[in-house]
Amino acid sequence: MPRLIAPWERKRKILIKAEDTTDPNYGCKPEERPIKDYIRFGVINLDKPSGPSSHEVTAWIKRILNIEHAGHGGTLEV
Repeated sequence: MPRLIAPWERKRKILIKAEDTTDPNYGCKPEERPIKDYIRFGVINLDKPSGPSSHEVTAWIKRILNIEHAGHGGTLEV
């Protein structure tokens, strides 16, 4: 029976199937993306503390980030 190799002992390499460039009219690399785009199109993963309602936390986010539109997906209650 062949010896099994532990995952941390395996030699790894990056496999690139195809190389291409992004048309700047349609996006950019994440590390080059402006912070305004993250705020406009982003998602915040928030661990809401017990106490304030989901509506209150959403209002805080809107005020802190100075944005007009924000919402939550599902309940934030514990």
